[in-house]
Parts: sequence; structure tokens; C-alpha cells
Amino acid sequence: MRGAKSAKWVAIAAVVALGATACGGGSDEGSDSKAAVDPNGKFSVEVGEPQNPLQPANTMESNGSIVTRALFTGLVDYDSSGKIVMMNAQSVDSKDNKTFTVKLKPGWKFHDGTPVTAQSYVKAWNWAANPENKQTNSFWFSDIQGYADVAPEKGKPKATEMSGLKVVDDNTFTITLNSPIPYFVYKLGYEVFSPLPESFYKDPKAAGEKPVGNGPYKFVSWQHKKQIEIVRNDDYKGPNKAKNGGVIFKNYAKLETAYQDLKSGNLDVMRQVAPRDLPVYKADLGDRAVDQPYSAIQTIAVAFYTKQWKDIDPKVLQGLSMAIDRNTIAKTVLQGTREPATGWVAKGVLGYQPNAAGDVTTYDPAKAKQLIKEGGGVPGNKISIQYNTDGGHKEWVEAVCGSITKAVGVACTGDAKADFQADLNARDNKQVKSLYRSGWVLDYPFNANFLRDLFGTHSDGNQGSFSSKEIDDLIKKADSAKTIEESEKLYQDVEKALPKYMPSIPLFYYKVNAGYSENVTGVKYAQDGDPILTGVQVKK
Repeated sequence: MRGAKSAKWVAIAAVVALGATACGGGSDEGSDSKAAVDPNGKFSVEVGEPQNPLQPANTMESNGSIVTRALFTGLVDYDSSGKIVMMNAQSVDSKDNKTFTVKLKPGWKFHDGTPVTAQSYVKAWNWAANPENKQTNSFWFSDIQGYADVAPEKGKPKATEMSGLKVVDDNTFTITLNSPIPYFVYKLGYEVFSPLPESFYKDPKAAGEKPVGNGPYKFVSWQHKKQIEIVRNDDYKGPNKAKNGGVIFKNYAKLETAYQDLKSGNLDVMRQVAPRDLPVYKADLGDRAVDQPYSAIQTIAVAFYTKQWKDIDPKVLQGLSMAIDRNTIAKTVLQGTREPATGWVAKGVLGYQPNAAGDVTTYDPAKAKQLIKEGGGVPGNKISIQYNTDGGHKEWVEAVCGSITKAVGVACTGDAKADFQADLNARDNKQVKSLYRSGWVLDYPFNANFLRDLFGTHSDGNQGSFSSKEIDDLIKKADSAKTIEESEKLYQDVEKALPKYMPSIPLFYYKVNAGYSENVTGVKYAQDGDPILTGVQVKK
């Protein structure tokens, strides 16, 4: 159940990305267990347009991830308690947390009928790590020995393959890391570590438009900005075989439109209800309404590369944070569907700790004014918060801006982008004018995913160019721990150090506020907030 993902940027005001596999979660309360079902029936899910081609290492947002997670199955996954579940891997063993031996379950095939082998993984990872291939999640391979030779920070590459990957035989390969990482097996659950078939390399761009995976569903078609269709893979060897005939991912420019389609039976599953519909969706949908927490967090991130924030005193950001009345906004605008965040790590993952941010997330206008003044003030005395209009963010962004302006007199406006794709492109191209709305869902259930993968100087998820030597050193120390328990505690120290730097402003912990139509049953939502596609059944 990850986000992550990649690290997964969350598209909508309360939902996330990937279609979980072995993950549990949700409830089938209210589902009509006696209803006759059509095992070949297809159902529809609300999504937006993926930012990039559907390549496993090129997806760092929720609209693309829910599709790639359905088409590809990696080595491991997690159950609802965070326990590792073997998927394509038969075992992943290590005696020192540095060298791992991976044994695959034999007999797995890609959708084109070719075998999934150890080489399918090793070649895919080397290709994704190569900077020439411009994969957004390439840094995820940086733990592996030889990554720096393939993708050096400066100068020309010295190699095209990572020395830490070795094929032993068709069903066995080894992974050697630069240094031991006690939680590395958890990271392998993220779809960036998926295998690729040989046909991929003939034309990677075309393969991103018509992906060939090894997962529970096979690709059918992609009508850009309209829909993506996938069908059940009857030859799938995994434990999460689909109980339906396939999925149609329907593209919506507005969640409000999707909700109207849901009520009329023209859409089967929503990932999130827009703020406008939160007051009525439970009454409208009855026992088909979903209200449950999941492991994601909403923040306001800082574009440190801009002139406004480049040399800012963190006290200014602490003050802006204390100018936000999270409790009132959560209760009114968000109808009690969010919980004010008190740190940077989402609930439900190993290492979550309450009140990690101290008092900087407490609403205190007087202290906010004092901190901003001590920090030299907000440059220009005005800020903007970038967000995507197709995700139900307008209302709460306006409320946050109103709270800041009222509390400390700083002019604040929303900077709306047409859709999540445009929002992400602006971030990737470093075109954010001031601040931006950021939502992150777990890629793996460990606190490092919310800290190292967002705030490490070179991490792919660090889109605001935050950098701190102290934070980098603390991350390195946590990664060097001998046990996962020790690493978890050291990452808690990383989080407790963040208020000094304010790489982002924590806002809310997410909840799934969604629902489904009368056409389907067995709908459950995983820890990453997404509907578990394989478990949905279509009524006759």
C-alpha cells in the first residue's frame, strides 16, 4: 500500500494514488453480499490525467500510480498491519541489511507472454537509474552500489549499470547497497522497482502509452484526458487476482461533476468527494458512503529557489504556520473530514509521533506576528499558494489565505492551475511563484518515506529545493542504524529537527471521504487511500 506514490503526490483534497494489491483496509459494511455478481463485469473509477507516460519509474503522482499499480506487480507488498507480503518474490533475504538475495516465484509472465526473470528486474532498474532516460523516480535507486557511477551529481557517467545488481540465475538476483539500510525491503514495495519486459526497450515512449506489465490487469487503451481502460489478466500468478473483468479510469476536470455521475450511476467508484459535497454525501449514499483515515498528509510547501524564499529566516515560515486556524478550517470548510496535522509524518505508518512539530502548528496570531517580525517579515508582504483546480482544493486554500491575512496582515491569494498535470509540471520546472499545495501518501509504511524522500537534499520528492546539512546528516545516521526499530527512532529525531527549518507547513492528516454506486459491491479502501481495484465486484 504505498503512495510513492513515489513518493506519490496526492491529486485531490483527500485522496491518493495507487491501487493497492495485497493491502487490506476499509470495510465492506453495507455491501450487498447476497447480490449476484458478474465476474467479467467492468466498473469505472474517477481519476485525472496522468502527468507522464505509464512507466513504473516515471510516476510520482496519484493519477498515474493507480493505473501502473494495477498493471505491474513488484517483489513485495504490505498487509493492513504493515507486514511485508511476498508478491513476485519468493523471498528477500539479508544477513547484514546491505546485501539482499532475491528469489522469484517461477512461472510468472508479462502480459505479452514472455517470462519474468531476474534480468527483467536488474535491466529495468539500471534503465530507470540512467539519467538519459529522464525517469522522475531515478533517485530511488541511489541506495544501490554503483548508482553514483551511473548518475553522478557532476561530470559524465562512468557506467551504464549499477555494480550492486547481479543476476545469479533466471529466478535469483542480488542487491548490494552502498551501506546497510534496515528498512530497505519496505522500499521494494514501491512500483518504481517493477520489472519490465524486453519489448519495453525497443520504444520506451510507446511502451509508456501502451504498457506491458505483469500485474493483475492488462492494458487496453488510453484516450488522453478521457479515459484509460484495463482488463483482468487471467494468467496472473499473484495472490490478488481480480474479482472483476476490468476497470475504466474516467477522467474528470471537477470532482463535483464526478459526484453527480456517481449518484446517477454513470460512475461506480470515487476516490474523494469535493468539499462542496461533503455535507450531503453520507445522506445521499447511505451505506455506500466511505469515511476512514489513511496515511497521507496535506502541507504547504515552499519554493526555496524563488527570490522570495531563497534566504528566508525560518521564523517567518513558523509565523505563517501559526497564523493558520487549522481546527476551524477542518470543522467548517472541510466538514470535520480532516484532522489538523501536528507534524510531517502521516498517521498509520511506523514511526508516527504526535506533536512532532511542537507549537508551530498551533494557531496563535500574536506569536505568529512576533515570529514574522523577528524573521524580517514576509518579502513583499504577500504570498500565493499554488493548487490544482480539479482536486477540490479551492475552498480550503481560500480559507487558509483568509486566516493568514486576518491573523498577520500578509496578503495571500490562491494560484490556480487548470489540473494536477499542470500543477506538477510547474513544480517540476521550478515555476512556482511562492508556495504550493503539497499532498503526500505513503509509498511504504515507514516514517523515512515522509522525511528522507521529501526533505533529503537530492531526493526526487524534494521539489522545493530545500537543503539542510543537519537534516541530511540525521537522515544518514538513521539509515545507518543496525535495526529497523533503531532507524525508526532516529527518523523521529529527524522530524523533531524540522521546525528549525520549516521545509513545509503541515496542515491536515487525510481521510478517505468517498463512495460507490449501486452497481458494485465489495469496495474497500487501502492504507494509501485508494480503492482496492481487484476486490471490487460488479453486480449483474
